[in-house]
Amino acid sequence: MANPDIVSQTRRARALLAALALSALCLSARAGDAADGPQRLQTRITLGAGMYNMQVEVALTPQEHAIGLMHRTSMGANEGMLFVFERAGVQCFWMKNTLIPLAVAFVADDGTVVNLDEMKPQTLASHCSTQPVRYVLEMNTGWFKKKGVQPGHKLSGAPFGTPR
Repeated sequence: MANPDIVSQTRRARALLAALALSALCLSARAGDAADGPQRLQTRITLGAGMYNMQVEVALTPQEHAIGLMHRTSMGANEGMLFVFERAGVQCFWMKNTLIPLAVAFVADDGTVVNLDEMKPQTLASHCSTQPVRYVLEMNTGWFKKKGVQPGHKLSGAPFGTPR
């Protein structure tokens, strides 16, 4: 016959383990839900491209970089997201879980546009800088072309040493 105290302790231990497992599952589900929705970054700055201004959210952390503009269904005409990296490198972007078509500018430390590309929604194709850069700017598709921005064009704003 089993010792009643040991049986009771075993049941309590199993109940505690089940409760912990359920808590972990709930926390995991909540974290997954957060990653499934669009992020709205608190840091916003104004950048300039000639006579055109852009209001951009600034993605600074690896987590903010990873989520980027995923899950958004629209973005204002002159809104975008600036990705800031700690050090210059060849930066590559894709459009996993990104619902809107985007244009991307790979930008040098002084604000010079190194290269541009257009990215189709929900694709895994890589779009990379042609040289090491610390900044990547995403805008609505066609934005750079409509504004006449080409490689060699200089953007202005605080990150590039010329506040607007």
